[in-house]
Amino acid sequence: MNIIITGASKGIGKAIAEQFAGGGHRLLLCARTESTLQQTADQFRQRFPQAEINTMAVDLSDKASVLKFGDWCLQFGATDILVNNTGVYFPGSIAEEPDDNLEKMMNTNLFSAYHLTRKLLPAMKEKNAGHIFNICSVASLHAYEGGGSYSISKFALDGFNKNLRHELKSSGIKVTGVYPGAVMTDSWGDFDNSAGRIMEASDVAIMVVAAVGLSKQAVVEEIVLRPQLGDL
Repeated sequence: MNIIITGASKGIGKAIAEQFAGGGHRLLLCARTESTLQQTADQFRQRFPQAEINTMAVDLSDKASVLKFGDWCLQFGATDILVNNTGVYFPGSIAEEPDDNLEKMMNTNLFSAYHLTRKLLPAMKEKNAGHIFNICSVASLHAYEGGGSYSISKFALDGFNKNLRHELKSSGIKVTGVYPGAVMTDSWGDFDNSAGRIMEASDVAIMVVAAVGLSKQAVVEEIVLRPQLGDL
């Protein structure tokens, strides 16, 4: 299978890529930082020699770069699985956050998924098959203190996901929204998770791979994961 994962060099994206690499698939991975992306790719090539790992460093906050990445992906054929994972998080409140917070996060968290999906969809529709995962957040589901423009961008991604699911029902293409709560990624800085208060990125990855394994007549529309003790 051709599996495209954005923001694949660390965190949830890397964990999802690791799960699929273990299955011996062809992975098309992107991230903003070339060195980190290549380090991840080298790790996977050593651990999963049966998988084919291809990479492209790209800034998906820029539409032209998104379309360039999409063209590169299409050289490998139609997409079987697309994971729109790339995103950025800047905490703040609507009244007091920096003036460009909303633009920065909408460009990365929403528009990257929108433009890449549109680029890849014609080939997927021609096959009448495929699965698109949009990595949203519990911040897509409710407002919270300090969410600000991040939560706005994730609400927007949820809207994109729901409309995409509706439009593609009869196409054979599945659409799944993924809504994780707190996950141990770089966003948490030096948070001490020794007590296991928040989830591991692998928890999300396991659920994504499980959703792929259903029969063609079934789709998991939403995956909501929270820490056992609830949201922070």
